[in-house]
Formats: sequence, C-alpha cells, structure tokens
Amino acid sequence: MSERLQTGDTAPAFTLPDADGNDASLADHKGRKVIVYFYPAALTPGCTKQACDFTDNLELLAGAGYDVIGVSPDKPEKLAKFREKEDLKVTLVGDPSKEVLAAYGAYGEKKLYGKVVTGVIRSTIVVDEEGKVERALYNVKATGHVAKIIKDLGI
Repeated sequence: MSERLQTGDTAPAFTLPDADGNDASLADHKGRKVIVYFYPAALTPGCTKQACDFTDNLELLAGAGYDVIGVSPDKPEKLAKFREKEDLKVTLVGDPSKEVLAAYGAYGEKKLYGKVVTGVIRSTIVVDEEGKVERALYNVKATGHVAKIIKDLGI
C-alpha cells in the first residue's frame, strides 16, 4: 500500500510520456500551480467524464493559475486515442510502471463492487508554485469532482 500525501509534503518529481510520446514533467510547471489527477483507464465512462470536465473548465482553471495533468497507467498510444476521441485539452501522461501512481499514494488496495482489489485510486493532488502539496484528495468521484475542486479552491 502506498503512502498517501499530506498537505505540505513535497510533491514527488516525475517525468512521464505524454499522449505524443514526449516527456512531460512536473518541473515543466514550476512557478505555476498544478492539479495532478490520477485515473484508472483512458476511454472508460467515468474517466472520460472526469477528463471532459477538466477540459471544459481548463480555461477557468488556467485563468486562476492552474495547469492540469491527468495520469493513468495507459501507454501514449491509448492516451492519444483518448485525447482525439474526446477532444481533450488537458495534458495526459502515462505511467505503465505505476511508480508515479504509487509515489503519490494513488495506487493500492481499494474496494470495487464490494471486493478488495489492487489498482488505481482515483485521486487529485493540487501542487503549489513551490512544488508542495496544497491539497491531497483520495477516492474522489469521477462525476462532479471538478466542480467541487473549483469551489474548494475559490475559483
């Protein structure tokens, strides 16, 4: 079971391939706030709803100084299909090794339909301009989550 991050922790650095196979890293966003959200799989209903919600609110979030990065265990090819099919504007990166997911506490045991399974824990980490965790939200719902973040951040 991976350790969950707490407010004030330093966000683990990462560099992962984006939907085009290019390296994308947290360091690329230094000086800006970043919403890093972790989701189980591209092209699934809940994850699509969440990615579309982030895309629909990207202008509002960017205007408030936030960049958005979605992380899943998917390979770049699948992320590219996801981006094209849903016309997504958020940065999508893949973590097939699940090392970054684990470092953020977003991979481990969870309940799925009443059974305990090991997998991606839908989570959102808000990182401040200095690379510190501002908020760490675990076991979030795919639907309505983006609206809740916007409200909680006072945007």
